[in-house]
Amino acid sequence: MLPLPAPPYQPPPGMPAIIHLDDSLIVLDKPAGLLSVPGRGPAHADSLASRVQMEFADARIVHRLDMATSGLLIMARGLEMERRLSIAFQQRQVEKRYVAVVAGRPSPDEGEIALPLITDWPNRPRQKVDFEAGKPSLTHYTLLSHDAARDRSRMELRPHTGRSHQLRVHMMAIGHPILGDELYGNEDSRGAAGRLLLHASELNLPHPLTGASLHFRSATPF
Repeated sequence: MLPLPAPPYQPPPGMPAIIHLDDSLIVLDKPAGLLSVPGRGPAHADSLASRVQMEFADARIVHRLDMATSGLLIMARGLEMERRLSIAFQQRQVEKRYVAVVAGRPSPDEGEIALPLITDWPNRPRQKVDFEAGKPSLTHYTLLSHDAARDRSRMELRPHTGRSHQLRVHMMAIGHPILGDELYGNEDSRGAAGRLLLHASELNLPHPLTGASLHFRSATPF
């Protein structure tokens, strides 16, 4: 079943909370409903990147979060830090952890989802599992708690690859869509929450200038 048409873009106002700031990078806490970078057309020009760049002109995006996802996002300061942070992401030196609430209870309580993903071109921006042409994609999940009365589970998700919509497609593919997911959920899971219940809760990475270990956390807002 295809999702309903997207509502008009009405992002929450204000500067995203700054978790960390130095001469090399900025770590921000993105609210749900705000694009990471400008989208197509003037109606989608407002974004986390454009807001931050109004105050820090040298800030540059090195990774993104889906508009509906909240949580930690890093921006580099200047071209050299952008290059170094991009390499850190490519070499998987950046550990990302998410919290999600999903329908049902995955079994076993901890495991890996290794399903190759590719863009579903006729239905962009949707992604899909494709065993012939998809790119290798790996997600590790751990059950944090289960609400038996409402048959939903709070999960920690750790992507080992960084494909578009990876966590959302992987959870849907094993029969446990993330609640509030307009793109990949079924009718019940889409209506079970007023937003996508997916939050980038933790980032661990080496500092791009000093190499020191950095650890950032953001409280899950749901």
